[in-house]
Order: sequence, then C-alpha cells, then structure tokens
Amino acid sequence: MRRAGLGEGVPPGNYGNYGYANSGYSACEEENERLTESLRSKVTAIKSLSIEIGHEVKNQNKLLAEMDSQFDSTTGFLGLCSM
Repeated sequence: MRRAGLGEGVPPGNYGNYGYANSGYSACEEENERLTESLRSKVTAIKSLSIEIGHEVKNQNKLLAEMDSQFDSTTGFLGLCSM
C-alpha cells in the first residue's frame, strides 16, 4: 500500500526504508509511537478503573449479604414476638 506524500523523490532502487523518504517515514513512525503511547495510557487507566470497580462490587456484595442475614434474623425475631 502506498501512502500519499511518502516516498516521493526517492531514487529508484533505494529500498532501505521500503521506498519511503527518510523524513516521511520517521514522521510516520513518530506519529505511530505517539498514538501507541496514548493508547497504552488509556488502556492502563481503563484497566485500573475496572479493577477498582471489581473491588467495589465485592464490597457491595459483602454488605448486601450482611444486610440479608440481618433482615432474616430480624424477621425471625419479629415472627416470635407476634405469637
């Protein structure tokens, strides 16, 4: 695939950069590196956030289980009092 603006003016047979001019190729590589680093930081942030959400879900489930147990014991107690 040929990219617009890259490789123009390169002498025939100069395949050291796969037919791309040095300045165009390095600019493309620099852009790729910048975008890769940006994506890496976003993935890291999402991973961290998902781990925090997982911890929060575990804590909330524990609280709900405790509340359920307390409601069950209260219901049993109220049932005994009404007899």
